[in-house]
Amino acid sequence: MEDAAKERLRGYLRELKPEARALLAAELERAQLRGEDPPSAAFILEALRDATREAGRKLPRLGNPQRLFFAPLEPFLVNDTPERKHHGRIPRACLDPIWNWISRDLMPKETKTYSDQVQLMLAGNEKSGAEQIARAFQDATEQRLRECFLSIKKDQKARQRIAGQIGTPNALDDVSELAAILRLRDALGVIGSRLPQAISNLAGEQLENVKTLLDSPIARHRDVFLYALLLVMNRLGSPWQLIRLAISAAASDEAAHIAETPFAVAVDVVLADLDRMIANLQESLEGSGEDEVAALLKDIHDAARALHTEIDLTTDSLWGRKLGASRAAVAKLLEAEIGNIPAQVQRLLRPRSAREARADGALDAAVVAEIEVKLVLTAAARNYASELAISETMRRVTSDLQNYFDSGTQILLDRLRTSPPEERAFRQSQVDAAVRFCGKLFSPEFAGLLAKAAEVAAQGEQKAARA
Repeated sequence: MEDAAKERLRGYLRELKPEARALLAAELERAQLRGEDPPSAAFILEALRDATREAGRKLPRLGNPQRLFFAPLEPFLVNDTPERKHHGRIPRACLDPIWNWISRDLMPKETKTYSDQVQLMLAGNEKSGAEQIARAFQDATEQRLRECFLSIKKDQKARQRIAGQIGTPNALDDVSELAAILRLRDALGVIGSRLPQAISNLAGEQLENVKTLLDSPIARHRDVFLYALLLVMNRLGSPWQLIRLAISAAASDEAAHIAETPFAVAVDVVLADLDRMIANLQESLEGSGEDEVAALLKDIHDAARALHTEIDLTTDSLWGRKLGASRAAVAKLLEAEIGNIPAQVQRLLRPRSAREARADGALDAAVVAEIEVKLVLTAAARNYASELAISETMRRVTSDLQNYFDSGTQILLDRLRTSPPEERAFRQSQVDAAVRFCGKLFSPEFAGLLAKAAEVAAQGEQKAARA
């Protein structure tokens, strides 16, 4: 298909109603499941998904054998690297390796039969039948996993062989979690059906209702309880609110009393989730967007604040030490990122000689963008400085930057106003960078005033040159 035709088709698909886009996508996916290949199906599906995302919606997808099999795991999946172990949870990145192992080594014939049957059902729009087949295969897989673990229990070489076949850092632990969730699938389904789909604030009557459910015989079973807590956490708008169940169970906010109840594990779960978010922050600082970093900072701040304000934690308690270590880890991360940002700004915007200005032509756009990202982080972290143990760093960084922009920008404007034409582009690039930096760190109004001053300075220089 030619580019012009593709653009016309994209435009047409954007104009379709959401319901029509969903129907068209479903029919194309069913055709692919039947082994058919409608003309340009892949391009059309991609364009439909793009158009739906642009409208702020999500295009439903037909299930596939792997997705249906792992459906009971959804509340217990975590977006984290496979290297980190989460009790009761499985990193989403481990699902493909586990599925490959099941279909290649554990149950190759059964998996092929299951996949063929499910694809036929989905191609015929028989979703209920596909789900029944998936349930039967889940039961068969759980039984085979139980037999597998029993056979390798005392055989270290066999354990290493299977771990190598799966190929993930915590392979046996992840598969063990899979087996447990499949075994408890129906009990967890009952608990999930009795929970609200979303809990914005776990307090008052809502808190009492959830606790009553978790105190019921089906949820209090030792094999079920942790997963039941995670089901609740998955429905919470603020996951840290899980600790309120522990406080309610102890009828006290004192850590020692909470630790004596079965709900104490809720505090461990929230602390582990805090460490996961900190690890994600470290990775996000290396390349994710501004919005993701800001959201992580807020979530980390909220969880850390709740842990020490809603629970009376002593600094020498186990939970207190863990929280202190987490806050210190965040502070270390942020200080490494923003501690030297004033020096970086000053080095980039320092007055240059005429020879440097003519030779360079303009500031390095990549360097400007890198500093801009760090200034966004600085502005975001400033809102949470106290809780993230970086108050002193933030005061120093903010003060140094404020002092520099109060005095240094005037020098840049003077240089722009008096520079000859061959230096103008470089001087202008420095002023433009200063405007962008001020907009990120202070306010659009502050940046607007500087931009206006730069415009006046540039016009004054041009008038002087014509005279």
